[in-house]
Amino acid sequence: MAIKSLEEKVSILQQEALRLLEEARDLSYLEELRIRFLGKKGLITQLLKEVGGLAPEERPVLGRLANELKESFLRDLNKKKEELLASQREKGLIDITLPGRAFIRGNYHPITLALNEIVEIFVRMGFEVVEGPNVELDYYNFEALNIPKDHPAREMQATFFVSENVLLRTHTSPMQIRTMEKQPPPVAIIAPGKVYRRDSDVSHTPMFHQVEGLLVDKGVSFADLKGTLVLFARELFGSETRLRFRPSFFPFTEPSAEVDIECVICKGRGCRTCKNTGWLEILGSGMVHPSLYGFVGYDPKEVSGFAFGMGVERIAMLKYGIDDIQLFYKNDLRFLRQFFL
Repeated sequence: MAIKSLEEKVSILQQEALRLLEEARDLSYLEELRIRFLGKKGLITQLLKEVGGLAPEERPVLGRLANELKESFLRDLNKKKEELLASQREKGLIDITLPGRAFIRGNYHPITLALNEIVEIFVRMGFEVVEGPNVELDYYNFEALNIPKDHPAREMQATFFVSENVLLRTHTSPMQIRTMEKQPPPVAIIAPGKVYRRDSDVSHTPMFHQVEGLLVDKGVSFADLKGTLVLFARELFGSETRLRFRPSFFPFTEPSAEVDIECVICKGRGCRTCKNTGWLEILGSGMVHPSLYGFVGYDPKEVSGFAFGMGVERIAMLKYGIDDIQLFYKNDLRFLRQFFL
C-alpha cells in the first residue's frame, strides 16, 4: 500500500513490529528485530530523522507519534524477551545453578603496602601519625628547618614554587615544626605523605612518598636514634639485617647520618644493584639541630631529639626487588598482579 503521509507510515510500522514480535521464537531473532527497528539505520530511527525535516507546525504531532511508536516497541520487545526467557527456564534450557562470573579482585598498590607496613612498625613503637598540607609555606618547608633563603641546601631540592612564599612541599618535615608549635614535649610522630620535586628518571619521579619521623623529650640521645632505626629495619627487612650509619649533612640535624642496610640482592657480596659496595642506603637521620627549637619555643637546654626521613618508593623497590621506580605509576596489571594477596 502506498504511504501517503507519515501518520500512515507510523501506523504501518507499528503493525509490522507487532506482527514480527509475535512471530519471534528465540532471543537471537529478537535481537535482530531490535537492530532492524532501533539500530543506527533502523526503521524507527530513520522515521525520527524524517520528523526533524518537517515544517515547524507539523513536528509536534508527528514527533509525538514517532516517539510513542519507539516507546511501545521497546515495551513490547522487553515483554517478549521475558516470555522467551521464562519459556527456556521451564524447558531447562538455562541452568540457573551455574555459578556467576567471578570478578577480578583488586588489592593495595605496592607503594601502599610498603607505606602501611612502615607506619605500623612505628605505631607499635609508640609514634603518632600526623598529616599536613601538600601545598606548603616556604617558612615551614625551609626557613623553620634551618634553611634560610640564601642557604645552598635549597639547591639540593628542585622545588615546584606556586608563588614566592608558597610551594609544593619537598618533604614531610614541615609537620615536625607544625606539631611542635601546637604541643609541648614529649613529641613522637611520623609524617607520611606525598612530596614533590622537579626530578624524573629511572630512580626519581616528580611526585613520590616519604615518611619523616621526630622524637623530642628530655635526655634523648643518638643511641636512642640508632636503637629505633635498627629495630625498624629489622622489623621491615628481617631480623638478620645488618646496618651501618655513615656521617652525613642535613641543615636541620646535627650530627647527621645516612643509614644503609646490607644489600638485599647479593647479601653484602657486591653486585650491580649496590654498585659492588654490599650496602644500600635506605634513609637519612640525625639529632635535631638546636636552632629549630627556637622556632617552636622549646628550650634546647631542657630537651633533645632525633629526626629521620625515608622515601617509600625506595623502600618498596628494595623490599620487592623492583629495579625501575616508574613501574609504580604505569598501571601495568601484569606488574600489579604480583602483589595481589
